[in-house]
Amino acid sequence: MIGQILMDAVKLTPAHTMSTLVVAGAVADAFGLYDPLVKFAGAGASVPITSFGNSLVHGALSELERDGWIGVVTGIFEVTSAGISSAIIFSFLAALIVRPKG
Repeated sequence: MIGQILMDAVKLTPAHTMSTLVVAGAVADAFGLYDPLVKFAGAGASVPITSFGNSLVHGALSELERDGWIGVVTGIFEVTSAGISSAIIFSFLAALIVRPKG
């Protein structure tokens, strides 16, 4: 709903809206607000695009504590690699099945 409001009222493009939601999830996690939201809303907060921003920050901060500054980079890839890999694989498979009209 928030994404649709951003696109309709503020006239953001879908790409800008998605980026805004990822950053909002990252900022919410940085201030410790995302985990209580997930406990309250469940899948309503853990599935949307905002959880990707949460995962980026959460992974980076946990690896920062464990490995130091190099953990910031490795933590981002360690936590989100499954989601990114899935998106690439399923997009490729969809491109093989669906042909655009033209």
